Amino acid sequence: MIYAVQTTLDQQQLAAYVTRQLNNLFDDGQAVHNDNVMQLLPQVMSRLEHCFTNINNKYFFNGISAVFNHLHGDQYAMFLYLLCNTAYKVGAPIGLSAKLFLLNKTLHGIDAFYEIELPSVFLFVHPLGTVLGRGCYSDYFLVYQRCGVGSNHDVYPTLGPYTTLRPGSSVLGKCTLGRNNTLAAESLLLDRDLLDESVYIGNPRDFVIRSNSDIPSIWRN
Repeated sequence: MIYAVQTTLDQQQLAAYVTRQLNNLFDDGQAVHNDNVMQLLPQVMSRLEHCFTNINNKYFFNGISAVFNHLHGDQYAMFLYLLCNTAYKVGAPIGLSAKLFLLNKTLHGIDAFYEIELPSVFLFVHPLGTVLGRGCYSDYFLVYQRCGVGSNHDVYPTLGPYTTLRPGSSVLGKCTLGRNNTLAAESLLLDRDLLDESVYIGNPRDFVIRSNSDIPSIWRN
């Protein structure tokens, strides 16, 4: 099957590249084989194509096709999330899913567990220190570095479409975010809902909510 994705490595090379990384980092006597990764790539590349073609950036979509560079850190972090999540969803051995998750955490400093269901369209931007928990995510999810999505008293947030988490922001607990919401840099939203087209700035003790109807220009839709 041919995908409309321009890649710096073909699928055989990409599978071998990932396999070498896994076996070098996690030498536990249970080696990963090329075929273990290769059989996941058709589904992963299809998901990647759908995601990248919705991103308005020449390094992700060149106007004709999606573009994937294994040496582009944000792209490779997104790819590894899709790979570990796909492995989990198709019933691959948990050891493979776990190693792929840990590889992503090791290389990029992002904690996006293989069971987490990120939306079909999302974007990591320099995601060092970001932890994405078991919230409910919607398409056009944009997240930067040092962000958090997590629980308060075992309750997780629901994020609407076009949610943006600026650097250092977190959303925790019983929160429902509407359409086109932004958390400003270093802000903490805790157990609070946001209406559509809101920008939240601050923390539970001192915050401001402003309106903003502009969809982030990074999205093609």
